Amino acid sequence: MAGFLTRWLRPGPTMTAEEAELEPGKLPRHVAIIMDGNGRWAGKRGLPRVAGHRAGVEALRDIVRACVDWGIAILTVYAFSTENWKRPQEEIEALMNLLVEYVRRELPELKEKGVQVRAIGRLEALPLAAREELARARRETAGNSRLILNVALNYGGRAELVDACRRVTGEVLAGKLRPEDIDEDVIKGALYTGDLPDPDLLIRPSGEMRLSNFLLWQLAYTELWFADIYWPDFRRENLRQALLAYQQRERRFGGLKI
Repeated sequence: MAGFLTRWLRPGPTMTAEEAELEPGKLPRHVAIIMDGNGRWAGKRGLPRVAGHRAGVEALRDIVRACVDWGIAILTVYAFSTENWKRPQEEIEALMNLLVEYVRRELPELKEKGVQVRAIGRLEALPLAAREELARARRETAGNSRLILNVALNYGGRAELVDACRRVTGEVLAGKLRPEDIDEDVIKGALYTGDLPDPDLLIRPSGEMRLSNFLLWQLAYTELWFADIYWPDFRRENLRQALLAYQQRERRFGGLKI
């Protein structure tokens, strides 16, 4: 059983260009990525952790461009978790400064390529400069429809479910919703991603094989793909391998193929 899971969850050998043709009709609509391994990437090179985060931004740029080129509709990336506040203050400040820098530098190209920027999580806890730049990016890209770039910041799957429960409870207390009317659609609508379809494919580089409190509700039937490289080394060829593997999956959502 363990061998089967390892073979199924991990990517296969690199294919040649002739073998590696993506089929547009079989591509996932929504891809989620846990951008993991920045610090370890830097450590192996004798660099400070912030250098790994900066290299991770380069990887994100390449993957966003690939998603636009290949017609992926939604890309949700895990950038900063509710647990990441436990890291050294110097690293947190560097991450927040890097976020501001990324938005300012990349926004012109994102607008040109038709990318709509969104952010999910408890954003009110982010520094003012980060909140302002995110608000500007959302405002200036709101009409774009080629790709939704959904960035999870101060995000936790459990925190999201708590916030969703609070929203639903508020509706009940206000007399707008009866308890017996609460179903999966009501809960889904109260999530940060309420207007988006659930991810079809989750990608996690760095060799780790866990969800790390990411999109716990939304990933119920998502296909998983793990890679042994660190996020700063992840490029469009790695994304293509993940998409090719996805195309070979048979998604039954708990049912049987007839």
